[in-house]
Amino acid sequence: MRVLVTVASKHGSTAEIGTAIAGILAEAGHTVMEQRPEDADDPAKYDAVVMGSGVYAGHWIREAKAYATEHATALRERPVWLFSSGPLGEPPQPAGDPVDVTDLVTLLEPRGHEVFAGAMDRSNLGFGERAIVGMVKAPYGDFRDWTAITTWAGHIAQELAAEPVPAA
Repeated sequence: MRVLVTVASKHGSTAEIGTAIAGILAEAGHTVMEQRPEDADDPAKYDAVVMGSGVYAGHWIREAKAYATEHATALRERPVWLFSSGPLGEPPQPAGDPVDVTDLVTLLEPRGHEVFAGAMDRSNLGFGERAIVGMVKAPYGDFRDWTAITTWAGHIAQELAAEPVPAA
């Protein structure tokens, strides 16, 4: 299967999750293309799509939402999985889905959506971002659960392996 992994990431930690997912899918024998949403091809060129976004103030990054909206018809016509990265801390907070996800699920009808804890490195943040982090008392650190991420990607790979191979 030809799989597009498209991830919006502000400081890179969500992109690293996308790269891990792409690696698992490639190891399973799928042809994988990683692209940022603002650079991504038409999803009609692919048999399946994994879309992800970092979450800031409860929302997906604008470029990921724009890609989903612009390509909604093509995305609904193939298997799609969504993931969000953003909760921080032990246990990760905030709990639950980001604000945008309900609308994206309705729009795209994905096979699933997963929320993964994120990472925040103070050295990557500008003055304004550090001020906001201080006001909301968000913790710094890497809270990503790589076992959960690779397990989820493995489930996607298994589902894709069970799909009939589309005619070229």
